[in-house]
Amino acid sequence: MKIEQIYTGCLAHGAYYIESDGEAAIVDPLREVQPYLERAERNGAKIRYVLETHFHADFVSGHLDLAAQTGAHIVYGPGAKPQFTAHIASDGERLKLGSISIEVIHTPGHTMESSCFLVYDETGKPHSLFSGDTLFIGDVGRPDLAQHVIADLTEEKLAGHLFDSLRHKIMPLANNIIIYPGHGEGSACGKHMSKDTSDTLGHQKQANYALNPLLSREQFIKNVLDGLTPPPSYFPQNVMMNINGYMPLDKVMRRGMQKLSPIAFEAAANETDALMIDTRDAEAFSRGFIPGSINIGIEGSFATWVGTLVPDVRQELLIIAEPGREEEVITRLARVGFDNCIGYLNGGMQAWIAAGNPVETIPRIDAATLNKQFKAQPDLQLIDVRKKSEFDSEHVMGSVNAPLDYINDSQQLVNRKKTAYIHCAGGYRSMIFASILKARGFDHLVDVRGGFKAISESGLFTISEYVFPSTLL
Repeated sequence: MKIEQIYTGCLAHGAYYIESDGEAAIVDPLREVQPYLERAERNGAKIRYVLETHFHADFVSGHLDLAAQTGAHIVYGPGAKPQFTAHIASDGERLKLGSISIEVIHTPGHTMESSCFLVYDETGKPHSLFSGDTLFIGDVGRPDLAQHVIADLTEEKLAGHLFDSLRHKIMPLANNIIIYPGHGEGSACGKHMSKDTSDTLGHQKQANYALNPLLSREQFIKNVLDGLTPPPSYFPQNVMMNINGYMPLDKVMRRGMQKLSPIAFEAAANETDALMIDTRDAEAFSRGFIPGSINIGIEGSFATWVGTLVPDVRQELLIIAEPGREEEVITRLARVGFDNCIGYLNGGMQAWIAAGNPVETIPRIDAATLNKQFKAQPDLQLIDVRKKSEFDSEHVMGSVNAPLDYINDSQQLVNRKKTAYIHCAGGYRSMIFASILKARGFDHLVDVRGGFKAISESGLFTISEYVFPSTLL
């Protein structure tokens, strides 16, 4: 038996390759299926199953393309109603794979069709659990997503189902079983996920708050729901794509990979409602960008931020990228359902500038320069675009919290008549924020290079830190 975790950091997502005696199964594949095909071909194995733990919200699965290219059976747990051919397994059903077997364990809670896959080795001994978004390392899946697709599934009902699934389906399993979750730290599908991407169930019973046997049903529901923020707008759209089907990836790529000269790019921008996304790093973007374009750097959590900030996955997109990275950009957009890229600027910004086209800039300053500005202007407008939880933990005295996640509301906190000095944790989110405001007509914007990390390390600013109430000490 061979098990391989295929982890994609930008989505904090784990897909899995399971193989036994020349037969393979893929668990929760990403949209681009070539890596799974190559693994199977290299090993001389045939992909027999595509195992889906649930209808994913944070990415578009590769189940349809993978099944079409291999003849594999797509498998869901009880209650799933996909609009394509799939095997809907019963609770406790076992699938044969070479000399091992895989049991389908229905674990509603994250969604109603959520299921885990328990692998039994060649001796018939339980070996590992592919837990999807039911159980993470250090956390469990958020139980509020399905209600955005099915209105009468309240988060309280789902949290109750999740409690039952964990208590009656997962916790009775042997402690030495290896847990392989669907996501790790950084995913919006949970709150307190660990950096670790696997663990034993026994250790999770000790370390994971949700598996505390002394936790009552009511307290579990309260704990799981506490602190949940609204999910990104693309989540329910991705769910529906995973249920109803989607355009084959090769077609998406052919359209997105259209090379556009500066003249053609400008014409496309003027003649369509396409959004121009510049995927270069913040430093390069600040020195010169196409008017109206926004910066979401490919080196960060690119797809997640596109999905968070662009409300409709059907939005047409035009791409500015470092030459040679265009295919990567379009692939990562397709992972979260943005299939309507209509081309990219051939030759990148160098070609645009060489053609004599206009550019705009957003100045960047370091922490020391910001400090000088503070001394000269005590009422300086300092905008902190980190999450509220980050801001509450510690922030510069006098700064205003305007989270990037909710930019339509946050921009109301920025006085467009005054210069706004903008920072995040390290400089990635702040330039996204600044670029969007610039595209919306805000002119007095300065980005703080290095963000809060550089500010706090400079020792030049008064930092407000959260003090635990005495009742919690």
